[in-house]
Amino acid sequence: MPKGSFRGGVHPPGNKSSTAGLSIVRAQRPSQVVVMLRQATRSALTPIVEKGSAVLMGQKIADSEDRRAVPVHSPVSGKVTGIVTVRAWNGCLEPAVAIESDGEDTLADSVAPVAEVEALSREELLAIIRDAGIVGMGGAEFPTHAKLALPANVKADTFIINGAECEPYLTADHRLMVERPADVVRGAQILMSAVGVSKGIIAVEDNKPDAAEALRHAARAAQGIEVAVVETKYPQGSEKHLIKSVLGRSVPPGCLPFHVGVVVNNVATAVAVADRFDRGMPLIERVVTVTGSAVASPANVLARIGTKAQELIDQCGGYSMEPGKIVFGGPMMGCPIPSTDVSISKGTSGILVLSQAEAKRIEPIAC
Repeated sequence: MPKGSFRGGVHPPGNKSSTAGLSIVRAQRPSQVVVMLRQATRSALTPIVEKGSAVLMGQKIADSEDRRAVPVHSPVSGKVTGIVTVRAWNGCLEPAVAIESDGEDTLADSVAPVAEVEALSREELLAIIRDAGIVGMGGAEFPTHAKLALPANVKADTFIINGAECEPYLTADHRLMVERPADVVRGAQILMSAVGVSKGIIAVEDNKPDAAEALRHAARAAQGIEVAVVETKYPQGSEKHLIKSVLGRSVPPGCLPFHVGVVVNNVATAVAVADRFDRGMPLIERVVTVTGSAVASPANVLARIGTKAQELIDQCGGYSMEPGKIVFGGPMMGCPIPSTDVSISKGTSGILVLSQAEAKRIEPIAC
């Protein structure tokens, strides 16, 4: 079978071998979480708790009148220690809710599976997805319900689940596809229903044959869903490039995927949708690849939103050498963080700890 591709692209070293074969491990429960209130829409959420409030795991703690934004929920049970201003991963000072864990993880009453999902309307599906705080987890953090709510004059025919994960070092999506393929498929089915399409394609780069096989097996009984293997290169995970590789359609400049009848969501987003509908859990945790030559024991960890970066690095053995740069995400599109005291967000797919030699600025040369 020919592999989907697009013209051009580059082939940086993958540097995935240290974590690609490692199963996801649950990170230790943090004693405190700091949940950021500024999102990709740039709308700051309004806290609905205050200092001293008791909160339960999965309880909504902040929301917005801006319906494009999504709420955030407490990833632990415990007590709010303050509505604070802290340094975010992008270096900006941002509002946040600080919560001290009580060590119990007592669930909120709102955490309950959704019954008779197939009977729900598209509007009802979108409302549940929004209320669960689900966003694009490939890094952009754009609210998923807003992406699925297509303009009235637009009709999509295909939904693509993006499992390319072309960013070097990162293997969080890879491990989700290997370990939770049924949930990837289940989330895809719900997302397809929310958009009103009957054709779904899960796209996987050819350097992840175990993921492709696991997904094919999981999709056998799922009507309308297939797995497409695409060429490993950068930026295969870019929506427009992936659409070209999978469907041969070109998204014109200034247009979005829905203009050519396609909606694209990340693999982790699909799993988050399955978690909400089948288990009742809003988006309060995600898989993060902690890796790089300067981290002692690279790993794929399931971590709670609001956990400090340093805590996750420490749980991976700390530093193997003096770090030169620490990045949220991968080396191509990631963002260097100002300190390891910052908290992970819903879009933090990786914590990349580079050595001083790797982080050294390269002197420019003539082309």
